[in-house]
Amino acid sequence: MTEVSIPIHAIKGRGTATRLAHRFERDARLAYDDGWGTLEEDAAGEAERIETEIFFENARSAITKNDSPDIYFDYGLNPYRGCEHGCTYCYARPTHSYLNLSPGLDFETKIIAKRNIASVLRSELAARRYIPKLLNIGSATDCYQPVERELRLTRGVIEVLQQARHPFSLVTKSSGVEHDLDLIAPMAADRLAAVYVTITTLDGELARKLEPRAAAPHRRLRTIQTLAAEGVPVGVSVAPQIPFVNDDMEQVLQAAWDAGARTAFYTVLRLPWELSPLFRQWLDMHYPQRAARIMARIHEMRDGKDYDSNFATRMKGSGLWADLIRQRFEKTCHRLGLNRQRTELDLSQFRPARVDGQGSLF
Repeated sequence: MTEVSIPIHAIKGRGTATRLAHRFERDARLAYDDGWGTLEEDAAGEAERIETEIFFENARSAITKNDSPDIYFDYGLNPYRGCEHGCTYCYARPTHSYLNLSPGLDFETKIIAKRNIASVLRSELAARRYIPKLLNIGSATDCYQPVERELRLTRGVIEVLQQARHPFSLVTKSSGVEHDLDLIAPMAADRLAAVYVTITTLDGELARKLEPRAAAPHRRLRTIQTLAAEGVPVGVSVAPQIPFVNDDMEQVLQAAWDAGARTAFYTVLRLPWELSPLFRQWLDMHYPQRAARIMARIHEMRDGKDYDSNFATRMKGSGLWADLIRQRFEKTCHRLGLNRQRTELDLSQFRPARVDGQGSLF
């Protein structure tokens, strides 16, 4: 058999271009000319459009515990596995390997929906041993990705949290969060909810390449404005920072402040496991002339490696370049007034009896 190399081309509406083999696979698949001209079609970008598939599973648990000292929340909750937004830099991509699926195209085209997530959460909150702590929705998937419009699993989760008076935060790149303002706004008024909107760049063309199915940057700014107008504490995430790619951090922070965000945070790009070759493919497709320079700066922030899992430097990196990014962020936040007041959610209002249907005398 002759080994054939097919030039990788971008797929419209998708963040990656290949079903990269995951780290547990034993067999590598090569392109093979079967005589039907399919290699020429692939090389020309004429392959059949890849549709999104939704698969259902019954979750055994809803809440995951976090013991990483560099993450601000104690519990995580993800109604979905995989994410159709297709962000090329997503650190959660390698989790699809545990499902025997590719962290590449499978992560953004084969979405797992936890159809019983609300009922499982209800049971967990009602358990005698449960202790309320800071809970974040969407730490490994966007809880308002397109399928949420139909399945409304995130809404079901928020309804349970509302009944239990359990505080939560969520992070999203979608305007879909606005559909649940009837639940979120009253909870926010009681210090039970906060929302963070990720805006990686204001450059629409770049955002289309980086985050092909997420809301446009200007639409996310409107979402911040809508949330703030409803009294919801809203912050902006300018993550991840990628040297020589998204270089408009100051402009993003200014626009988010003007829209109503009052807190902000960032991380630098991290490339664990299969994410490293996927990101390199993306660079070769979109920025081949500066790919080597971008990777050199990433290595500079990661002690010469693609990724360093050290909790002390995992999120922000280390070295001169990481320090420059930190200074830019801190000086801009100080100038604008971001992060002057921390959003404090109130854990004392948790009432487990309301979850299991029991009444209250108060």
